[in-house]
Order: sequence, then C-alpha cells, then structure tokens
Amino acid sequence: QGRLVESGGGSVQTGGSLRLSCVASAFTDSNACMGWFRQGPGKEREGVAVIEGGISAYYADSVKGRFTISKDNTNNTLYLQMNSLKPEDTAMYYCAARRGPTCYWAQRLYDYWGQGTQVTVSS
Repeated sequence: QGRLVESGGGSVQTGGSLRLSCVASAFTDSNACMGWFRQGPGKEREGVAVIEGGISAYYADSVKGRFTISKDNTNNTLYLQMNSLKPEDTAMYYCAARRGPTCYWAQRLYDYWGQGTQVTVSS
C-alpha cells in the first residue's frame, strides 16, 4: 500500500514561485509513475505533470515552460517547481501514483492519492 503526503502550498502574487513536495512511502517500485493533478474553483480535477521511469516528464499545455516535475529517489520525494505563477494556477494540488511504471492522463488509472495542498495566486 502506498502513502502520499503533499506540502509546500501557499499564497503568492502573480509571477511568483512555489515548490510543492510529495513524500511517498510504502512503494515497492521506485520507477512507479507519479504525477501532479489540480482542481481549481468550480472546475474538474485535471492533470498537470507526470514523470515516467523517473526520467521522462510530460506536462499539460497550460504549464509547459513554467512548471518542472522531478523525483529524488534518495528520500522518495516528488517535486513540482512552479514558476511564473498565474491566477489561473489557483487550485488544490494533488500528488498521485500508479502501481506500474507507465504514466497516463486518465485519473482512474492512479492507485494512490495525497490529501492535497492549496495554491493561491493573486493578481
């Protein structure tokens, strides 16, 4: 069974930066697909970024060039570096993981979810 705990959310102004962290425990495969999803006010949850094999990263068009996903296997931590933040980025951000190494955008294919961390970007 996997356990995910996010942290690093907060309130920033437009153009600011934040780094989210997700500590993963009880995973048997360090190459398991992991990703970040978010849900803004009045919106459905959407994929933000995923990392496959600990190397290959994929991003939603809305965050390309601004966000970077990475993984540190020494402490089992997933990160999301967010730069040039916009009000549209305001959302609850969730860390998720699959049992297998392949990543997908379909949320139903993820087995484990964190509790979420709030990001608020003001004008």
